[in-house]
Amino acid sequence: MLYTVFNLCTSSDTPQSTGLFGNPVMMIVLLVVMFGAMYFLTIRPQKKRQQEEQEMRSAVDVGDEITTIGGICGRVVTVKEEHLIIETGADRNRMQITRWAIQQNNTANERLAAERAAAKEAAEKAKQEKLEANGKKPRKKKGEDE
Repeated sequence: MLYTVFNLCTSSDTPQSTGLFGNPVMMIVLLVVMFGAMYFLTIRPQKKRQQEEQEMRSAVDVGDEITTIGGICGRVVTVKEEHLIIETGADRNRMQITRWAIQQNNTANERLAAERAAAKEAAEKAKQEKLEANGKKPRKKKGEDE
């Protein structure tokens, strides 16, 4: 697309025109298209990722297993406005960390994986029920006993 826009800008019908640099309107249009493409390819996805991280950090509750950006894993004991207290290790050492230091919420990830697995099982079950209702015999998977 950008190539065709560039070709339209550089093509000329008259021998006096100098193409892209001779027509300032087309140069402005080309710059606007390039900035628009840059916005949708880099800035917008980055803002979306930052918003998802902020939502994850604000959704941390007591009892969640988290991993910090330093690689420390622990269980949340106390949640305050900007700080958390976590327990780590067998000695149950307590540490105070800031919310921005949370890299991932392991408990939420496990819940999400369990929900996805349950949804997949429900979809397969509904598919088999539909096949049985139509009078067709469902296929057996490899390793499944008859």
